[in-house]
Amino acid sequence: MTGRPPILFPLFAEIETLPGVGSKTAQLLAQTGIARPRDMAFTLPHSVIDRRPVETIRGVAAPCVVSVVAEVGTHIPSRRKGGPTRILMRDKAAEFQLVFFHARGDYLQKQLPPGEKRLISGKLEVFDGVAQVVHPDYILPPDAVGELPRFEPVYPLTAGVTQKVMAKAAAGALARLPDLAEWIDPSLLAREGWPAWNAALHAAHAPQALADTAQAAPARQRLAYDEFFAHQLTLALARRQQRRLRGRETKGTGALSGKVLRALPYEMTDAQSRAVEEITADMAGPRRMNRLLQGDVGSGKTLVAFLALLAAVEAGGQGVMMAPTEILARQHLDGLAPLAASAGVRVEILTGRDKGAERVAKLTDLAEGRIHILVGTHSVFQKDVEFNDLRLVVIDEQHRFGVSQRMELGAKGEAADVLVMTATPIPRSLALAQYGDMDVSVLDEKPSGRKPVKTALMSTARLDEVVAHLRRAVAEGRQCYWVCPLVEESERVDLTSAEDRFRFLRAALGEGVVGLVHGQMAVADKDAAMADFTSGRTRVLVATTVIEVGVNVPNASIMVIERAESFGLAQLHQLRGRVGRGSAESTCLMLYQAPLSDSGERRLQILRESEDGFRIAEEDLAMRGAGDVIGTAQSGVPRFRIADLERQAGLMAVAQSDARNLLTQDPELQTARGQAARVLLWLMEQDRAIRLIDVG
Repeated sequence: MTGRPPILFPLFAEIETLPGVGSKTAQLLAQTGIARPRDMAFTLPHSVIDRRPVETIRGVAAPCVVSVVAEVGTHIPSRRKGGPTRILMRDKAAEFQLVFFHARGDYLQKQLPPGEKRLISGKLEVFDGVAQVVHPDYILPPDAVGELPRFEPVYPLTAGVTQKVMAKAAAGALARLPDLAEWIDPSLLAREGWPAWNAALHAAHAPQALADTAQAAPARQRLAYDEFFAHQLTLALARRQQRRLRGRETKGTGALSGKVLRALPYEMTDAQSRAVEEITADMAGPRRMNRLLQGDVGSGKTLVAFLALLAAVEAGGQGVMMAPTEILARQHLDGLAPLAASAGVRVEILTGRDKGAERVAKLTDLAEGRIHILVGTHSVFQKDVEFNDLRLVVIDEQHRFGVSQRMELGAKGEAADVLVMTATPIPRSLALAQYGDMDVSVLDEKPSGRKPVKTALMSTARLDEVVAHLRRAVAEGRQCYWVCPLVEESERVDLTSAEDRFRFLRAALGEGVVGLVHGQMAVADKDAAMADFTSGRTRVLVATTVIEVGVNVPNASIMVIERAESFGLAQLHQLRGRVGRGSAESTCLMLYQAPLSDSGERRLQILRESEDGFRIAEEDLAMRGAGDVIGTAQSGVPRFRIADLERQAGLMAVAQSDARNLLTQDPELQTARGQAARVLLWLMEQDRAIRLIDVG
């Protein structure tokens, strides 16, 4: 199947082909992502209006929508221009008024002749003790009750588009729905009691009660599943494609890693040992590895990655570790240097700052295999950087690399294995959505000897107490991070800038005690400030969130986060993880500006109660939604129209195993169900996946 199947053509026509949609409406709809009949069909009503007629409005709890037959009484025209015209109405047991503004000529007399009965439907409100309906939605003769929808769907609107336009366009889109063959596993369909695709869309657009608009409604669940299933099928195909890439069997001897493990002053955790086994088994296999190493702050990812890199060196190859910033690349180098020394391997760093003869010498050594492990930023993938035999690429802090960059990396080495590390615990549903093409190893326990960090909340009103505490701590030889939310004062936001806080603390604690690092500084100044803090020359480091990931100063035992309520949960957890790395008792002090909002209070409370990054990530997702948690634009997480990543994680997991099973049983999607799944991929605009099958 090289192009979109003809059965789907009507759903991919121009949106103007739907009833009631002209070019102006088409432009307005396009702003909400509705560009074709298919998009209209997938735009479901978010609630429903019950217009079933009642005998009388007496006893009805206003405000609400009512439909009632009533006799038209006196018309009371407006006393002033543009004022309201009122019409008295009487049903079987109560009186109310209809209110109209800007009524023209004899329009109301014709619509509502006194003495006759009319079926009125609209929002009933009580104003100054009088029941009234302003501009009713429907005014019909009593015998036209059939024209009144019993349950009226309410669609999401954009400026300039009315409910009537949406309902008419949706009905037009539904009229074009083809009958498609079933792509869902029959046993799953039966177990869940879901309707067929066509029936599900009709049901979702015609809710008969509020419960029908809920996620748990069978029709909606089925449609959400379809989105998840198409997405997971695409990821499963990408994963298969990746695995089909010729890998190289990289079998370590254990000679170098044994030296490192013997030199360690502590035992590896079970989780670390398990992850090393999973990774080295992948590397030793014939397929190319594509694995995610996910671990909470301080769970020991660096050691696991280094042991994997040593396996590459033991097999006669090279490894590279990439970090998103130069600061982090240098941190990795510092962390790996003692491990490398115990193994007797050569580790070098390559960044944009390497120039001239020094750079040429490094590149020569790399190309001739004298450098075993290279550390750097993405500059290690410039054209002139050539490896002798690159076997393993380790990428730190996945957020900044999407699926396409992952593929680019693999191309640099002849069938190099790829290991991605992230220190941000990712909720399961997001991990499935974002990394469904990868195998995952999780580090879910802390190395022994990591002390818990005491977390305290304090109002910014008590800043003087905090500074006094800090003065004592510095006198005892302790070190502290002080994190500020912004670099410079902004007129709109009253968050203290790092520059100002630096000057304030320098005045309070003395010259040479306080350093400053933020994202807008020159790289050399930033590195110098970090080096001063790491070596202990400065005691307090005032910083923006550039220190959020990877920075490791074991002597730092105090973390002050100013205006903590303005940070996200995961970010606060990351920052807190910068302390508690040495032998001293560690404290994280979250300064907040009173009064706290409900969500701000809840965020800080969760942090005070838990140090479990995975639980914190789940809470963060529940509070903020997927887009905010990882910045959807650059993260490769799809935007679903019907499915909800946060609340339907279980459904996503089922879709993943279902997609993988289907491909195992029917690799080329040639069976009846496989062909139906191909149509689903076209329907969900996953054309890339189709190409993967056909190329495969």
